[in-house]
Amino acid sequence: MGESLDDFVQQLQDSIFQEMKETYGEMAYERWLNPRFMGGMENPDGYARVRGKCGDTMEIFLKFNGEKVADASFRTDGCGSSMICGSFAAEMCIGRDADELTEITGEAIMEKLGGLPEEEEHCAFLAAETVQEALGAYMIGHSKKTKRE
Repeated sequence: MGESLDDFVQQLQDSIFQEMKETYGEMAYERWLNPRFMGGMENPDGYARVRGKCGDTMEIFLKFNGEKVADASFRTDGCGSSMICGSFAAEMCIGRDADELTEITGEAIMEKLGGLPEEEEHCAFLAAETVQEALGAYMIGHSKKTKRE
């Protein structure tokens, strides 16, 4: 009985993975299996925490080196789509300056990952909004630091 249960579980898992690939695409599927840039960050230069209308919370952490983002990470308590979008949003921040960060929109995130099912698109907009809030926090802190110098 153990082998038949193991076979059933394997078939079920394979079915779920195949459905995920078909629904979300290969890039999103890979990021779902192996999320990147997930976790907090000590002393970020820009940070934001935004709660979406769906109830998911997204956090974005930005670390600048000069004028460009040297490191970025995210955390979410949301669904798989929120995790995928947060991962792509953090990745899209790295190497960009403040002006370029304003180009990270929900549409840009969806384009990067090849789209999302309509009912999950709000996750890309949550990730983008959180990036913009983190950028705003950085700009305020950077402005105050510049005035002190």
